[in-house]
Amino acid sequence: MRTAFGARFDVPTGYLNTPSIGVPSAETAETVARSVQRWGSGLDDPHDFDSAVRTAREAFGRLIGVPGERIASGATVSQLVSMVAAGLPEGARVLAARGEFTSVTFPFAALQARGVTVTEVDLAELPGHVAGHDLVAVSVVQSADGAIVDLAALRAEAEAAAVPVLLDATQAAGWLPLRLDWADWVVGAAYKWLLAPRGAAWMAVRPEALGKTVPLGANWYAGAEPWQSVYGLPLRLAGSARRLDLSPAWLAQVGAAAALPYLASLDAEAVRAHCVGLADLLLGKLGLPPRGSAIVSLGADELGAAKDSSGMAALTERLSEAGVRASVRAGRTRVGFHLYSTAEDVELMLDAIS
Repeated sequence: MRTAFGARFDVPTGYLNTPSIGVPSAETAETVARSVQRWGSGLDDPHDFDSAVRTAREAFGRLIGVPGERIASGATVSQLVSMVAAGLPEGARVLAARGEFTSVTFPFAALQARGVTVTEVDLAELPGHVAGHDLVAVSVVQSADGAIVDLAALRAEAEAAAVPVLLDATQAAGWLPLRLDWADWVVGAAYKWLLAPRGAAWMAVRPEALGKTVPLGANWYAGAEPWQSVYGLPLRLAGSARRLDLSPAWLAQVGAAAALPYLASLDAEAVRAHCVGLADLLLGKLGLPPRGSAIVSLGADELGAAKDSSGMAALTERLSEAGVRASVRAGRTRVGFHLYSTAEDVELMLDAIS
């Protein structure tokens, strides 16, 4: 059991796979376990989970610098992004980063029959291509390699060209200090850096963008008065971002209500310094320059592996045998450093690839 940032984590040495699945604190895991026990004993009523949904919603807002009343609660990033895609006009032009995570781009690419097009450019060049598009959709931190979009440049170009922006904060919120209240939409999932169960996700919506967002999953929980919206017409959705809510996955929300307020209470700069410091320590030990991200992506040449699929497969097996939990994305080994990571994890990986 490790103790980090005031919480306990039952995480093994060498766990560097947070970009795929975050490990909850012991406190969060215990909270979910108690909820499972209550469920198994028939002690809950549906409305008992409303407070967890509200708590998680507000805490996600604090993590990205957006008021809680502007946050919609959903299940996955693609589900939330689809509501933005549905509101685009015929023939809309969407700008995205090359190699972007497909939960951000597929909802738009699926609208080819309506003439919607998605143009991909290199992440570093993206701000310079904003003009002439109807929407920019991009991750704050790229899933494949941890590259960070230039938010200041993107904001300046988008405001100058009056182009709305959708940001995916899934690989950023929880380790990177964020103030994203300027973006039209900000989505994020719970089960990576936010250390909560899969099945909860959120979307911040600027008031000006709410009318352009289609409630594809309209349901009773999105009602102006949810518990008075269970039966019968007419449609009576909430006037705020709650009109985009999905009926919650209860256990996921219970976990999120434990994890997100804890993360939001931490010194965001101290968290960033810890995570990035370990990532850059690994890079430095490999003779590589710092990259300023909690996610590190390493190619075969940087790890001393053969530059083919068999070489990367052998390297992955060697890391696994040494107890290093990592992933392979875009043909490269990907690791990530979070609250519970230590220099011991760095040394274990270095030993495994030496």
